[in-house]
This record gives sequence, structure tokens and C-alpha cells, in this order.
Amino acid sequence: MAQEGLAQVYPNQQQSQPVYTRDTVRNQSRKSSDNLDTLRKREENRKDSIEFNSKYIKITSERLLSDSTQLFPLDTGLVNFENYSVLSQPRNPKISLGYLGVAQRDLLFNPRKTIGFDEGQHSLDAYLLNPQDISYFNARVPYTLLSLSSTIGGLKESLFKVLHTQNVKPNWNVGFMMNFNGSRGFYASNNILAQNVSDVNVALFSWYHSVNKRYNLLTNVIFNNLKAPETGSILNDDVFTSAQGSLDKTTENVRLRSSFENWKNASIYLKQMYYIGRIDSNRKANGITSVLPTQRITYTFNYDSRKYHYLQNDVDTYNVFPDYYFSANRSRDSLNVLHLQNDFTYSFYLRGKSLKMVKNELKLDLGLTQDFYKYSQFVSDSVLNDVGRKEMRPVRVQNSTLQNITLKARLGYRFSDRINLDGDIRQIIQGRNFGDLLYDAKLTLAGGRKTGKIVLGAYLQSSSPGLVYTNWISNHYIFNNSGFSNQKITNLSFNYQNDALKLDLKAEYFLVTDYLYFKSQPGGIDATPTQYAPAINMLKVSVGKNLAFRKFNFDNYVVYQKTDNKDILRTPEVYTYSSLYYNTMLFVLKSQIGMSVRYNTAYVAPSYAVGLGQFYNGKDVTFTSYPIASVFFKGTLQRTNIFLQYDYANQGLFSKGFYTVNRYPQMDSAIKFGVAWTFYN
Repeated sequence: MAQEGLAQVYPNQQQSQPVYTRDTVRNQSRKSSDNLDTLRKREENRKDSIEFNSKYIKITSERLLSDSTQLFPLDTGLVNFENYSVLSQPRNPKISLGYLGVAQRDLLFNPRKTIGFDEGQHSLDAYLLNPQDISYFNARVPYTLLSLSSTIGGLKESLFKVLHTQNVKPNWNVGFMMNFNGSRGFYASNNILAQNVSDVNVALFSWYHSVNKRYNLLTNVIFNNLKAPETGSILNDDVFTSAQGSLDKTTENVRLRSSFENWKNASIYLKQMYYIGRIDSNRKANGITSVLPTQRITYTFNYDSRKYHYLQNDVDTYNVFPDYYFSANRSRDSLNVLHLQNDFTYSFYLRGKSLKMVKNELKLDLGLTQDFYKYSQFVSDSVLNDVGRKEMRPVRVQNSTLQNITLKARLGYRFSDRINLDGDIRQIIQGRNFGDLLYDAKLTLAGGRKTGKIVLGAYLQSSSPGLVYTNWISNHYIFNNSGFSNQKITNLSFNYQNDALKLDLKAEYFLVTDYLYFKSQPGGIDATPTQYAPAINMLKVSVGKNLAFRKFNFDNYVVYQKTDNKDILRTPEVYTYSSLYYNTMLFVLKSQIGMSVRYNTAYVAPSYAVGLGQFYNGKDVTFTSYPIASVFFKGTLQRTNIFLQYDYANQGLFSKGFYTVNRYPQMDSAIKFGVAWTFYN
């Protein structure tokens, strides 16, 4: 650095002096010494000029830490940036009551792979933050991410997220995240707070690992508070078909103006892992180093308190509900569930000493999980007070505790770096849900980058009916079905992935017996749990293919589903998503300009049971289906990503609007924008 400084300073000094005053011996020596001292002092006092960026942040998850310690670079790209809503994810689309934050479920057939006790309440699952959703970081510098996505004009959708994480010590990271959804519907929303979504997710998280890398501790504390309006649908069923249409949709009346679900959840999660014996490390071609244990002991503790509330403050003028059992004017239904879990696992790995090409690696996990549940259900009913007057008070209608013991075993064998076999067994061996099981197997055959890899999978599942199917008491619905059998699913799958061709092909076959669902009498609103014992077959084929030509990109995803009982499994036969965009440099922005189109074939739309939180097979209504197109621009500038999108740009071309659920119109066209700021302090 001193030499570089001299090369810049001396020529200027020489030019500032007259030629005849130069002393090439004595004067030059003195000035050189002075300048060297000055430059040395300047160099010692100069501040660090390192510019921090995403290379200083590494990310991982509980799943990635399950077998070894793996860290990956932070993704700061624009892929799928404009699809911020969980309802419109290209490969996992959902149906809903109309907008972000309200009741939803998968559009495609995606059965839940869970066993054990289940409340049966899942209409707001997409908006929950769970312990397994948390990402963990190794942040050499403090890292902050702020993002805002919203509609322009009216704020029909408004989603704000903040994430901050930093290392307290080189081996200890802490962080905080918060999500806020303040969306509101198009209909009957003028000055009615009850029709606004109000979702808050807050999490504190930490990852600590010992200096010798033998001990890992993952912790998080999560709080969810979700409020989702339940309007009972709009009164005007011809809003998209009548010649007059609607002048102001915010004044369109709904059947219930002050009715909503409120879910509250608080959890404390702690997972400890300790490596015993030899520890290996494997540095991959992409520079990522994995810490591989030979033996590991894992203990997991989870405390989870969940509360499901339904509040109805309206008189049921339009007969939304089939029955009233406790109060005809309002409902205060609630279900409280306390879940305590203790999980112990021992893992053993047997591998060769050379890790350049991992061959003949055997891994075995043996574990035991204890789950304790306590649940209580309340309704609002008239009771006599101390002076003999009737008052509306919460009344507990059921209260119970249960416990399950689950045996877990996982066996994996890596024949070479190209062939890998995994088997996973989970079975409840004692408790209320005795007999529930999930057996899962997977064989991976990997070639080179150009050859791709094949993943063969199969699983067998037997799961108990949820509480809402068997024993449910609320103001509008009471069920007592003790004779339901376990629902059983057999699955076979074939998946071919090729990164060089940007191709992802998957074929799945499902055989479902004793299928559990909700239905009503023809044209009725009395959603009732039902079990269909005969076998139902479902074939599902999905293809993802991305094309690129110079600066043009064409991303595609197509799903074909075929079932022999579409009257029960109400899902479209074909779903497609395509995105065509152009990469360019617009001024100083690395930009993408393009259009996306999603489409599904017509299907018999499900209905929704207000106050129960369930989609059911009600009135047989099939809505005409048309493509939904969006035009977008997105770009990145240093640490900032932005997008501007005209969603449902083709509204009015084929139709005035569309439905995914019976009587619940979806959002109109809207201009949306989003921005994500990244800070490395």
C-alpha cells in the first residue's frame, strides 16, 4: 500500500516545484522519508473498506440440519418475486373465498401426510408460521430484509414482512421476523372493520453450535394471530353475468357483515443435537462444506397452544346456517388445544474414510415421540346467574386429554454417489390414535448434470379421522360419529429431474379408501362429515419445463389429474401456468418484462360452511373457466428488488370475473407493486 501511495503522490509534488530548485540527492531523500511516515500513519488509521454483500450470509433449515450441518448461499434473485401471495403460487395454486387471508385449500389433489391427533381445522393453514418454516442463518454481518407487497388504490391486498438476523458470536446466531397481512375484500367493505383481514406472525429464533461443531441448538418462539372474515358470500349471484353489473362493489351486500374466524397460536420449540464419535467433513464442488456425524443424539421439545374462535355478531337474516343449538342471535364458538411433544432420536452413520466419493454409507435413525394433548370446546349459551337472570356466557361442552406414543425408524443406504435408498417408518404404538402409520420409501438414481436423476417413491398411510369429523359441538354444527374408520392412502410416484434441460417430470398414482370429506344433501347447506369406503383412484402427472432463447425465457408448468370419482374429488382435470419474460438492462436496473397466464379446466366447485371452517360438496355448480393473465415488470438494483404487476389484466375480455368456490367471487383486476430492501450492516 505504501508503494501504491508513493506512485500517486511523487509525480504531483515534482510538478509543483520549479525545476531549478530540485535537489536530486539531499531534498529527494528528506521528502521520501516524510512521505513514508505520513502514508504509514494514514494506512494504519484508515477504516476497513470492505463492501458487505450476500456472500457473508449463509442460510439453512431444520430439514437441512437433520443429517448433517449444511449451509447454502442466500438467494437474492427475482424468481417468482411477483407471486407473493400464497394463493397464487405457480406450482401450488389454491382456491379461496376471494382474497389473501381468508379460508383456502389446495386446488390440486394434495393429501396431507400426517398421522395422529388432528383437530381438522386447516382453512387458514397457509397463513400460519410453524417451527419447521423457520430458516436459520450464519450472518457474518447483520442482515435485514424489508418487503412490502400491495395493490395500488384501495389496498385490497397489503403484505409487509421484516426479517433481521445477526451473529452474537461466530457460532451463535439470533434473529427476528414479523409478517403482517392487512388485506380486505372487494365487497361490503365500506367502513366495516370486521371485513378486513388482520394477520400477524411473529417469531424469535436462534441457532447455536459449539466451536468443535459437535453440539447444535435450534430454538424458536412463534406467535400467530389470524383474523379472517366469513361473509357467507354476497347476495348478488349475478355480479359477473348481469348486464348492469355492479357500480360500486364495496357497497354490494353480503349475508354476514360482522362474522369472522380468529386463530391464535403460541409455541416454544427447542431442538438439541449432539454428535458422538468421529466427525467428517465434505467439501462439495460448489464450495459448500457439510459437517457429517457418525453418531448423533437428538432431543426435541415443542409446546404449542392453539385457539380457534368463530364469532358471529349478525342476525342470520339470509339463512346462512342450517341449525341453531344454543343461541339464535350470535355465536361464540371456540376450541382450545394444548400440545406437548417430547422426541428422542438416536442416529448412526457408517461410511468409508474417503469422502471424495461417498460410497456404501449406511444411516439408521431410531426414535420415540410422546405427544400429549388437552382440548376443550366452548359455546355461548344462556345460563342463570346468581340472582336468577339469564345471561350469555361461555359454556364448556367437552374437555378431554389424550396421549400418543409413536415409534420412528429411518433407514438409508447410499450404494454410491449415484444411488441412494431411504425408508421411513412412523407408527403409533400406544394411545388414542393407536394403529396410525406412515411408511415411506424413496430410491434415487442420479446421473450427471446432462443425464439428470430419477426418484422412485412410494408411501402407505393410515390416519385417524380429525376431531371435526367425529366429535364436534358448536352453535351451528354438532357431530358424533364414532364409527368412522381410518382413511388409507397408497401412493406410487416417478420423478425425473434434469437441470441441464430444465425439466421436471412427475407421475403419481393414489389409491384412497375410506375417504373422509364433507357433503350436503342436493342443494342443501348442512355440511356433514361423510366416509366413502370404496376405493378411489387418482392419477396425477405434472411437467415443469423452462425454455430460454437469448434474452427470452418461457417457464411452464402443467398438471393433468384423472380420477374415477370426480363427484367426490372436486378438482380440475388440467391446470397450467406459463410465464414469458424478457431479460434486459433498463437504465441501471437488471430487469424482466413479461406476462404470465394460469388456467384450469372447469370443475364442480365446492361450497364453504361458515362457522365450521370446511369446504364441502354442496350444490352442483360448474363455473365457466377462462385464462387469467398478468403483465409484470420486475428488476433489481444493488440491494433492492421491485416489481409492478397488472394482475388479471384480461378481465372483461372473456368474462367480467371468475369463481373458485361456489358464491364467492374472486378479486377483480388490480395493479400491484412490491419492493424488497436488503441491508448488510
